[in-house]
Amino acid sequence: MGVAVRGALLLVGTLAFVLGGTQWGVGEPTGDAHVQATETRVDFVHEIAPVIQKRCGECHVGHRAEAGLSFNTRQSLLKAEVIVIGHPEESELVRRISSNDPDERMPPNGPPLDPQTIEKIKLWIAQGAPWEEGYALSPQENQTEPPLKLAEVTIPPADDEVTHPIDRLAREYFRTHNMTFPQVVDDQTFLRRVGFDLVGLPPTPEEVAGFLADSASDKRDRWVRRLLDDRTAYADHWMSFWNDLLRNDYTGTGYIDGGRKQISAWLYQALYNNMPYDEFVRELVAPSSPESEGFMRGIKWRGNVNASQRVELQFAQTTSQVFLGINMKCASCHDSFIDRWKLTDAYGLAAIVAEEPLEIHRCDKPTGQMATPHFLYPELGDIDPNPPPQERLKQYARLLTVADNGRTSRTIVNRIWHRLMGRGLVHPVDMMSQPAWSPELLDYLARYLVDHKWDLKELIYHICTSRIYQAVCDESATPGEEKYVFRGPLPRRITAEQFCDTVWRLTGNSPAKPAFNPPVADRKADFVRASLTAADAFQLALGRPQRDVVVSTRPEVITTLQALNLSIGPRLHEDLEAGARNLLQKFADKPADDLVRHIYLMTLTREPTPAEKQVLTSVLNIESLDIPARNLEAAHVEDLLWMIVMLPEFQTIR
Repeated sequence: MGVAVRGALLLVGTLAFVLGGTQWGVGEPTGDAHVQATETRVDFVHEIAPVIQKRCGECHVGHRAEAGLSFNTRQSLLKAEVIVIGHPEESELVRRISSNDPDERMPPNGPPLDPQTIEKIKLWIAQGAPWEEGYALSPQENQTEPPLKLAEVTIPPADDEVTHPIDRLAREYFRTHNMTFPQVVDDQTFLRRVGFDLVGLPPTPEEVAGFLADSASDKRDRWVRRLLDDRTAYADHWMSFWNDLLRNDYTGTGYIDGGRKQISAWLYQALYNNMPYDEFVRELVAPSSPESEGFMRGIKWRGNVNASQRVELQFAQTTSQVFLGINMKCASCHDSFIDRWKLTDAYGLAAIVAEEPLEIHRCDKPTGQMATPHFLYPELGDIDPNPPPQERLKQYARLLTVADNGRTSRTIVNRIWHRLMGRGLVHPVDMMSQPAWSPELLDYLARYLVDHKWDLKELIYHICTSRIYQAVCDESATPGEEKYVFRGPLPRRITAEQFCDTVWRLTGNSPAKPAFNPPVADRKADFVRASLTAADAFQLALGRPQRDVVVSTRPEVITTLQALNLSIGPRLHEDLEAGARNLLQKFADKPADDLVRHIYLMTLTREPTPAEKQVLTSVLNIESLDIPARNLEAAHVEDLLWMIVMLPEFQTIR
């Protein structure tokens, strides 16, 4: 068929199949004037929600919906018909916040919104008014922050069916909500899910066959341990998670001119050796060697920058977001609109790392007040301002990781739970002051991590060996539901790296060399993993971020750009074209049926059904799958590969 025919198929229905067949759907249309492919996406949680909460919440948040407008959820906002998706110039909301008429201007009380904020809201509408899935605004007086110290959680009793502590806590939640505990998935679904989650790849056909032949009752537990013990595959896979979170990459802003420094070698070795998380945090915050200081040093932007983007303020923002789940970006300009943090709190953290006296700026204007090094939770201790920055950093690192600081352990536990289950116990993951759907489970897991010497692999093992992790996915969850109820794991899109790795392993067409070569002598890898390559246009289209900001979650909405790259993009076409040739050479002396079964097992972790085999004879233009594979045409095998990777079943972890 080839790339030209696939382009035609795109026009007559491929988009409907690829996008409509998934739970996520296609993104809303966007306005041409405001949206460019290279433009930074608006961060709803940190840039839009705080403004709504502070300036609009009195009349339009919670039970208050004056004039029928509620900002509680995206659905309630759209229902009010005050914005036109993709067209801010046609949106009543934009007209009202831009108006100079005191009888029309919104908000009616206080000063008008500044021009920068209005432009940000317009850009947000132009980009489709993206809204963090499941996020709901609530009155500020209803927001409470959990205590720092972890609670002593009593685990409900076990019985013959439910023995795992996580399952016993989850079962209590299900009972409270009058729901039955979900059934576990079959072996093949489990293998595919846990493979993608722990090492970024589905199992090989040989691994599937061996697992299915194993009749031992503990084979799933042993399989989880086996995956976690594969140090190379584990480190290769989790590099993407931590590169996103620590805004580390191999190319990009600042690396050429010295305004930014990689931590790649240190980070890979930390993952490969399973460095305890408390030590991991301390080394990033108070580096003992130049190899790990890149995160703490941030990005030195060229030219004139806003005061809130000085490297000292970046330090305050990134360390509080990554390790404590706190939005300090808002408080870097003025007192926060959405929580209790003040401008002096952000500058207090920034002063810890400052080499010279740091003047506080409010909305980029100097105040004449100098910042004093200060920790956010003085009940745990504070920072002595007198020693030099390196000593102050050590104090800060220690306070972040003391056992009584439950905020640090809860935050990483929540991030791992989100990664494995599709949604955090607290949502969004960077707003840890929000209530957890199960505070008991969150504190139990945080305590488990601390008690097991901050061993993240042990935490992951504990979660993945529970029945609730292995449960069937909750297909009923709808984005934006006002009151989230946990019913089990959520279906998740595979990441850009997981997509590429699976295709490259199948086709034998991975890049010749990585952008970053891990400095580990005993590392053994069969092919170059996507996490170690520089992001190309294909990976960026599939959601791999530009890592000049902290990225804790990736978008779940499939875009038209992604569909186009999957359908007519040159990168995937080259991989599949080479893969067809390689597979035909490998299976030349075997029946076509063996080749087809191999493709299915390598991608979907199952064999084709009889009905699918009938269709495949047509795709491959043969009468029977019993003919030798050497008789197949490469173009037809390429079509088969493309059809498989287009399937929502392939692109989804269930």
